[in-house]
Amino acid sequence: MIWPAPAKLNLFLHVVGRRSDGYHLLQTVFQFLDYGDELSFRVTGDGRITRTHELPGAPPEADLTLRAARLLRQRTGCAKGAEIGLTKRVPLGAGLGGGSSDAATTLLALNRLWGAGLTVPDLAALGLKLGADVPVFVHGRAAWAEGIGEVLTPVDMPEHRYVVVVPPVQVSTADVYAAFAKESRLTPYTLPRTIRDLREGFGHNDLEHIVRERYRPVARAFELLAPHGSPRLTGSGAAVFLRTPDAEHGRQILAGLPPEFTGFVARGLNRHPLIEGQDTRDEIRG
Repeated sequence: MIWPAPAKLNLFLHVVGRRSDGYHLLQTVFQFLDYGDELSFRVTGDGRITRTHELPGAPPEADLTLRAARLLRQRTGCAKGAEIGLTKRVPLGAGLGGGSSDAATTLLALNRLWGAGLTVPDLAALGLKLGADVPVFVHGRAAWAEGIGEVLTPVDMPEHRYVVVVPPVQVSTADVYAAFAKESRLTPYTLPRTIRDLREGFGHNDLEHIVRERYRPVARAFELLAPHGSPRLTGSGAAVFLRTPDAEHGRQILAGLPPEFTGFVARGLNRHPLIEGQDTRDEIRG
């Protein structure tokens, strides 16, 4: 069985404050894409957690699938192991949530395959230890997110087609937020809004100008997409996305880009492929 791990977009990203521990407080909307990584799992009886092959740029100690599996085993005391296969399509450092999505799918899959019996809120709490974006993938609903991204309210957004362009650069989220922290000493944070303000085209990305200034390929991606509409940065970058009327129009945009810029066309999804047809609204609020 192939277990999907979809990419995500931040349709906007407002930084509205900062906690005493240094983490920034956000307001954003997460929406999934019908494009992403794929995982496979073979349950073993020896308790070992391994991966079927090495992944360029992801040493074992940084692999969120391995870390998620070990965390689940530690939490449940399960004696089983697993061999994890990962087909990687979502680029690293692009702000598309690839690693977080892989971790969430690992938790969901092994919880079922091991018979661990944890609830969705239990798994989301585990996922938060791995990264602030993991819970939204575990819950499986497009969501208005607050806090550091873990306080979720499900929303249904238009499921548009998007062209997503990945510049030839990896963006350091830590460096971007560090630069934003210095800047915010002089510049006020964005004022918090309520979910009632949410509408199509709402908001902006407070990190965009920093990423464009520090990473020239990202700025170039905006220049290339600007003639076709109003591009936006997802998360802390580097990926830039643009709404497109249909898939063919998106493919034409990609075909006209310089060869060093990669990308794909995908449709926004309000439900994770693993929970399509299920209603997790109460589980998210729980």
